[in-house]
Amino acid sequence: MRTAYTGPNAPVRVVVAKPGLDGHDRGAKVIARALRDAGVEVVYTGLHQTPRQIVDTALQEDADGIGLSVLSGAHMTLFAQVMELLREQEATDITVFGGGIIPEADIGPLLELGVAALFTPGTPTRDITDWVHAHVGRHSVPSAAGG
Repeated sequence: MRTAYTGPNAPVRVVVAKPGLDGHDRGAKVIARALRDAGVEVVYTGLHQTPRQIVDTALQEDADGIGLSVLSGAHMTLFAQVMELLREQEATDITVFGGGIIPEADIGPLLELGVAALFTPGTPTRDITDWVHAHVGRHSVPSAAGG
């Protein structure tokens, strides 16, 4: 299990990542900036990250959450790999959420894998930043599945 500074003034820290071969990162950058503007410490990994690189970054940066942006259609595989790697590293306290082009039929199975919430195109950034403040990090309330 990870040990981290959990003082009352510790800011929420989130890794925003673009896994796989997807080269479209505008949405991830918009979310990263919105989170930053809402007081969240954000580490943006850039394009073409492997699930291993994303989990390693989250561990190195002592992140409270990982936000994945997937537009490539590989969301089932990529989210599952991130969740498995977190289990292997005994880091299931890192909250995983995401967004992108995710068909409605795939949302339930992803939530069953342990993904805490999914945000589809058109979700207001305020809804996402409010969700992160409520469900990610040391000050969060217990998360209900869904976004």
